[in-house]
Amino acid sequence: MTSSTLLTPTRTPRRPGTDRAGLVARADQRAYIRLLVVLDTAVLALAVLVGYLARFGDEEPVGSKIPYVVVAPALVLTWLLSLKVLRCYDDRVLGYGADEYRRVSAASLRLAGGTAIAGYIADVGVSRGFLAISFAAGMLGLEMARFAARKRLHRARSRGRGWSRKVLVVGDTAHVLELVHQLRREPYAGYHVVGACIPDALLAPVPQRLGDVPVVGSFRGIPEAATAIGADTVAVTASGELTASRLRRLGWQLEGTGVDLVLAPALTDVAGPRIHTRPVAGLPLIHVEAPEFRGARKLVKGFVDRAAASVALGFLLPLLAVIALAIKLDSRGPVLFRQIRVGQGGEEFGVFKFRTMVLNADALLAELAARNETNGLMFKMRDDPRVTRVGRVLRKWSLDELPQLANVLLGQMSLVGPRPPLPSEVARYDGDVARRLLVKPGMTGLWQVSGRSDLSWEDGIRLDLYYVENWSLAADLAIMWKTFGAVVRSRGAY
Repeated sequence: MTSSTLLTPTRTPRRPGTDRAGLVARADQRAYIRLLVVLDTAVLALAVLVGYLARFGDEEPVGSKIPYVVVAPALVLTWLLSLKVLRCYDDRVLGYGADEYRRVSAASLRLAGGTAIAGYIADVGVSRGFLAISFAAGMLGLEMARFAARKRLHRARSRGRGWSRKVLVVGDTAHVLELVHQLRREPYAGYHVVGACIPDALLAPVPQRLGDVPVVGSFRGIPEAATAIGADTVAVTASGELTASRLRRLGWQLEGTGVDLVLAPALTDVAGPRIHTRPVAGLPLIHVEAPEFRGARKLVKGFVDRAAASVALGFLLPLLAVIALAIKLDSRGPVLFRQIRVGQGGEEFGVFKFRTMVLNADALLAELAARNETNGLMFKMRDDPRVTRVGRVLRKWSLDELPQLANVLLGQMSLVGPRPPLPSEVARYDGDVARRLLVKPGMTGLWQVSGRSDLSWEDGIRLDLYYVENWSLAADLAIMWKTFGAVVRSRGAY
């Protein structure tokens, strides 16, 4: 979601017999790839078995010119070969981004199509039902196995372990520091900065550090610096001295060393679907499409929001009734709390929530202002004395937000979007933050699934603006899926 998602590795071909100078052997990387091969093999074997049992059960298959004891292993081996050919084990796509899932799906679908055509031409008599069930179960199983393996890798990386790339960052001081900050903000991406190269003019006669990143050289000796620190990736960020010809020569110098060259453009927080690289006059120009705030996709999003909200309200009515009764028995006051918030285009509306505080909560706010635990415009306090006993439970599991389904049904909110701000917060917005109001506020969003109250104001705003600029229906589904995990873990909820 940050510039780390814009890093595009360009692997140079390795010359036969050339030593992999500067590249440390990654035993954990090879172990991860071996794990994927084992998982894929197990999933495919199980899928073929499921296909056979679902199609034939205890019956003896007839009509096939080739026995299924041969067909089944051949299908598994061919499927694994298809995954290999489509580079589903390429370390550049493993562990981050959607390209890994797309390649797995493409390999499976191409094999299914090829198998269907080959079976028809050769007339081998293999059951189409067996193949259909096997391919459906196998493709779903492969995606689930990759997802589970990726989550395991992400947890290891977040704890400072697991397979990660060792990155040498090259660029001006300010841009190096910015890129280092962005890469460290998402450690699960697997880019571990081990050193930096800066322009000659900025070098000092004594060892230098940019924050805690050691400066290991200048632009004159980038390949040598990568070798010295064992980096397997050189990430080039903005610098006036890194001209096109100099970058081209750097690519030549890294050729055959096994070190990847990646370019990190100054353009940040723009998602892939809005970016298109087009070669013009020998230059790979990056074309950035404008964000979409209206049109057919917006109409579809509104329809999906209201339909889902109406179904959810009907399904959750018993739970809503139990929560209402608990609030009424716990403390004096109404069950629902209606607060004025600011929606799309600056229009104010009343947001519905289950009451989680005492009746005079607003009057007590001034006394607690000095104990605010956030550095932005919001008030957040981990042990807020205004919160009731039932309110703490509701907040822990985000159940107090459920009445906002009514706001979604009324068209005032969306299921996914930025947090609806207070008018007092909006009055202090600057021009950048005000862009949050270009879309409808949501019940959940990137802020909520990334840590909620544990995030700083700046990080929360960055995530909201990223959503505003790059929203899509697919992203909405992913955020709603992640919301369940965030609620179960109760991370940042208080």
